[in-house]
Amino acid sequence: MESETIISKQFYSSGTISSDAQLRTPIFNINTKSEKAQPEKVHVERPASKRGLAIIIATLLLLFAGVFMVFQFQPDFDQLHLERLNSTGGMIFLAITISLFVFKGSMFLYNLYLYLRYKPIESVSDELLPTVTVIVPAYNEGKLVYETLMSLAESDFPEHKLELLAIDDGSKDDTWYWIQQAKVKLGDRVSIFQQPKNKGKRHALYRGFNLGKGEIFVTVDSDSIVKKDTLRNLVSPFVVDEKCGAVAGNVQVLNNEKAILPKMLNVSFVMSFEFMRSAESMLGSVLCTPGALAAYRSTAVFACLPEWIEQTFMGQPSDIGEDRAMTNMILKQGHHVLFQRNSYVLTNVPESYKGLYKMFIRWGRSNVRENIMMAKYVWKDFRKESKFGARLLFTEQFLRILMTMPFFIFMFYFIATHPLLFISSALLGILIVSSFSAFFYAKKYSLGESFWAYSYSVFYTFALFWIAPYSILTAHKRGWLTRG
Repeated sequence: MESETIISKQFYSSGTISSDAQLRTPIFNINTKSEKAQPEKVHVERPASKRGLAIIIATLLLLFAGVFMVFQFQPDFDQLHLERLNSTGGMIFLAITISLFVFKGSMFLYNLYLYLRYKPIESVSDELLPTVTVIVPAYNEGKLVYETLMSLAESDFPEHKLELLAIDDGSKDDTWYWIQQAKVKLGDRVSIFQQPKNKGKRHALYRGFNLGKGEIFVTVDSDSIVKKDTLRNLVSPFVVDEKCGAVAGNVQVLNNEKAILPKMLNVSFVMSFEFMRSAESMLGSVLCTPGALAAYRSTAVFACLPEWIEQTFMGQPSDIGEDRAMTNMILKQGHHVLFQRNSYVLTNVPESYKGLYKMFIRWGRSNVRENIMMAKYVWKDFRKESKFGARLLFTEQFLRILMTMPFFIFMFYFIATHPLLFISSALLGILIVSSFSAFFYAKKYSLGESFWAYSYSVFYTFALFWIAPYSILTAHKRGWLTRG
């Protein structure tokens, strides 16, 4: 039997939890000086690291060494090019490569055009704001879930329009204790529930959707901290655009004060969200609303809720990719899915290589599954307005998956036959491609941290290159992977 809501009186009278316990309020450390000058430049200050500086310098030296090698091996590159031109297989490969390069280059320029046109929707007045249910599913998050709930409670959102639900998904640590502490602190402002056993994030959210009374559902990961104006900015598009079915928040990394991988990922996240999702939003077709922060129109959720909770892949229940699946099903209904750049959330990311590749495998498998699902409706008349954007984004995703295995095989062939040419050309490519990410981050936030774009690209190219093909081959497998 699932537990009932626990009201605040039960805590104050139980004697097990002190009502006047000293509980620290989470602080969203914002560079207020820059925020006043330019409201879009909301950023968390990160302390410098000698180790990090050494890694960045080593990365740049490695990349410039690659450029030097390309010039040194220019005759070998010319010879390889001639050999390809003189063979049928080489010509076919060259034609495919050029075609994909032209397509990807055109997509980049089009995305850049869309990004430059994008503007987030400004917050509407308190009177126009809809009623909102915020659902926080938690599993083995410890005190972080308390910090998450406190940041949500401190939002400048009308209290009478805000419902907070915290759902412990059968945690094995002290997560339930910290959820109870949040209840002590917030009283009737938060309702808390405990699953009888760990059933997975999708089932915890499902319970929240069925309990929630708001016109809009907001889902927030239990290791995430929101800014004061995040909620009102996130739900305002539903008021302005009646066809809006879902909204994606702007995710940045919380835990990159010391760890190297989160520092790299923060730059990657800014590129993924603020550039790519801005472009997708202009097409009304953001492909994934992130679990860290997303909003859904309740009517759109209930229209697909039975299908979502019972979703299977190759005969097995789907226990991953609940955010991408929900987004896909709402797109399928013909709704717009938008991105709000002014809705910031800071979330924890893995700090170890093992944790990171497991997270990427989960994302990769979900991407394969949901692209298959999207293929079933994207070429049909699923939306009254233009379907061009959704179809274009699907085509790009589909081609990426389709060409993964052939290029993976070619890469190993290239390494076996011309190892130095592969290394030098890969490093030159990283320098060229990552320079845009570095420039983008430097312009919006910090020049010093922007150099992590290069380190991340080197790390991904040489340490995580296997994720995409492995995810395709194992897309049928279940498991969250990163849950303890």
